[in-house]
Amino acid sequence: MFRSAVLRSVSGIRGLVRLQPSYAAPLQARCYSHGAQETDEEFDARWVTYFNKPDIDAWELRKGMNTLIGYDLVPEPKILDAALRACRRLDDLASAVRILEAVKEKAGPHKEIYPYVIQELKPTLEELGIPTPEELGIDRA
Repeated sequence: MFRSAVLRSVSGIRGLVRLQPSYAAPLQARCYSHGAQETDEEFDARWVTYFNKPDIDAWELRKGMNTLIGYDLVPEPKILDAALRACRRLDDLASAVRILEAVKEKAGPHKEIYPYVIQELKPTLEELGIPTPEELGIDRA
């Protein structure tokens, strides 16, 4: 335990002196995760399962997309397919278009990624009646 501060008088001046603790602090150890790493296929399957939940609500959809977009990756088309189908189940066109905008933004300077994703999602977009941001004219600032 720490001893309380002791006041001493030195040459008529009162000063506050702190005593050293009577124990030595242990060194801090770093803990690293040695658990199993998730493969790309397991990651994709986990997110597809998340968006395929039949009782997913709008909050869960937004939370999932925010988490997914927060990763340092562009989601695979099969994950986006499941997310867009969740938007359709919720009758939420705005979220579906926002997902496509987020993917375009996430692709960043890699201009070949977004057209590839749209190409892969084209059958789903047509089936669900979801227009792309380009078709809506909202891709221009």
